[in-house]
Amino acid sequence: MAAVNLIGLDIGTVSIRAAETSNSKDGPIISNFGHILLPPGAVQHGAVQDEPAVTAALKQLWSTFKFRSRKVALGVTHQQIVVRETTVANLPAKEMRKALPFQVRDALPLPPERSLIDFYPLEEPTGETVRGLLIAAPKDPVMAAIRAIEAAKLHVVHVDLASFALLRAASRLDEQVEALVDIGAHATSVVVHHDGEPLIVRTIPRGGNEITKTIADRLSLPLQEAEELKCRVGLRPDADPTTASALREAVRPLINEIGSSFAYLTAGGRQARVSRLAVSGGGAMLPGLLDALHEQLGVEVIAVDPVMRVRGLRRVRHGSLEQVRASAAVSVGLTLGAA
Repeated sequence: MAAVNLIGLDIGTVSIRAAETSNSKDGPIISNFGHILLPPGAVQHGAVQDEPAVTAALKQLWSTFKFRSRKVALGVTHQQIVVRETTVANLPAKEMRKALPFQVRDALPLPPERSLIDFYPLEEPTGETVRGLLIAAPKDPVMAAIRAIEAAKLHVVHVDLASFALLRAASRLDEQVEALVDIGAHATSVVVHHDGEPLIVRTIPRGGNEITKTIADRLSLPLQEAEELKCRVGLRPDADPTTASALREAVRPLINEIGSSFAYLTAGGRQARVSRLAVSGGGAMLPGLLDALHEQLGVEVIAVDPVMRVRGLRRVRHGSLEQVRASAAVSVGLTLGAA
């Protein structure tokens, strides 16, 4: 039997996604995938608010889909996560971990003792310093997620940024500057890369729930009706003018924020331009969104293929991957290994 990799675990606002891959002689194969809905409010803005509810959902997920491992790689996203290019002293790994909080203290949104800090080198060190990405995440939300997972008798072996998992699963390595955009309920992750090297990693505090609320306010609808209208009509040009206008205006702030992310590419004298945008996440299923992004941002826009890095799929229970295909990329990227 092929060895099973860590289970990729993506805990979102609406649901939890878990992906299992195993290694074959031709490369990784998705051997299992499952998802389960969460109670409203259990997770908000990337932070677990109701640990027992998340634990119960995880127990049910493992019971239903029969994953072959209880060791997981956890993906995290939060609006306070910082990812920025910096240069630090070139030290052995053990010394680097000790020195990093002192080297980057001024760049952190939170005190070092309340942050989880890492460094991702972008080049082989050649002298006394090394260029790379500073990664800092608030400690409390990550630890809350780990507690909920461990209470379900699972073991967190690895924690990774959801953005890096998306890059690992869905990036096209063809020398183009590509933006990968994952639209969730409360937040949108943006990672711009050139041939696999991250250039920009950003979390936008906007997502599908904000779009729904704006539609509800503009059309004086209950939230549930606004959500149904959003999913059914979306940005299709054949909608009635009042509805179409409300939906376009609801989506515009998110599209503008995505576009403004690209301005960071010219910072520090770097000249690069996004030529392709690949969209994933539950928000990517909004009808007409890809066309609207293309029209407003002037770049090629495609849907992410979450299985482009795997060689095949074994029997995946309950057709669960196809049901949430747009949201599967992060969990698949997590199980494919560390960035």
